[in-house]
Amino acid sequence: MAGDPKELLDPKLIARLDQLEVLTHRVFRGRQKGERRSRKKGVSVEFADYRDYTRGDDTRFIDWNIFARLERLFIKLFLEEEDLAFYIIVDTSKSMDYGTPLTKFRYAQKLAAALGYVALRNQDKIGVTAFGDRAKEVFRPAFGKGQLPKLLTFINNLEVSEKTSLYNGVRDFVLRHTQPGIVVLISDFLDENGYEDALKHFFLRNYEVYMIHLLSPEERDPSLVGHLELIDSESGERQELTVNDALLKQYTQTLETYCSGIRDWGVSRGMSYLAATTDQPVDVMLLNYLRNKGLLK
Repeated sequence: MAGDPKELLDPKLIARLDQLEVLTHRVFRGRQKGERRSRKKGVSVEFADYRDYTRGDDTRFIDWNIFARLERLFIKLFLEEEDLAFYIIVDTSKSMDYGTPLTKFRYAQKLAAALGYVALRNQDKIGVTAFGDRAKEVFRPAFGKGQLPKLLTFINNLEVSEKTSLYNGVRDFVLRHTQPGIVVLISDFLDENGYEDALKHFFLRNYEVYMIHLLSPEERDPSLVGHLELIDSESGERQELTVNDALLKQYTQTLETYCSGIRDWGVSRGMSYLAATTDQPVDVMLLNYLRNKGLLK
């Protein structure tokens, strides 16, 4: 059962989010004029440079003062202001429905809501995609603070899925969203088919990708002991084993190897990686870790 959308953003968190804006390190071609200034030259309000007039140019932008002095035609160039496409992808797989004090899924919802608020407040275009087996739930890119209630309701009403496929989810997202921009993927990356082939789909577009790898405290530092039967939350597969100190040490090493593998694979290909646990306050994630990663300022 979904909770109250207002629980995703409390007033204290909103006050801290008002200090932030999304920061991009690339130049993206926008489709509408917004508040974000681009480094590419187009037609807007702030003068940038001149170039020679060529047949077919808009004569409104000829500098007639220069023509009077030099008897040559020059076109004024302006800094173009454009919107930034900011996408959030939320993993709704069954394995995300785990952890305390918040499940990974609820934490992902809160994080998505906070990032969405920052984007809307700064007039950036925000879109949210949720995937299980496929990218099935989509909040189509929109901008303006008036969209916040709709965005929060959409995020709050998301539910975990029985089946999951990171590969299908990312592929479907890329096919649907052709405008380049910033992509934040929030996932636990627990997919039996791995992550490499899935993440390669991002290379089809000029995205700036941030991977937020969510794990619960129990997954980071399990307190299991004795003879147990473990059940895979997605496949239903059962495994009996005896947990002792040696097995826990092996588990910790395996988890660290897996996490560092994702990090190294992504970073070597221009992506940013952030490991997080659900006991970290959302505002700390945003104000400290995501600021340090360069996503926010």
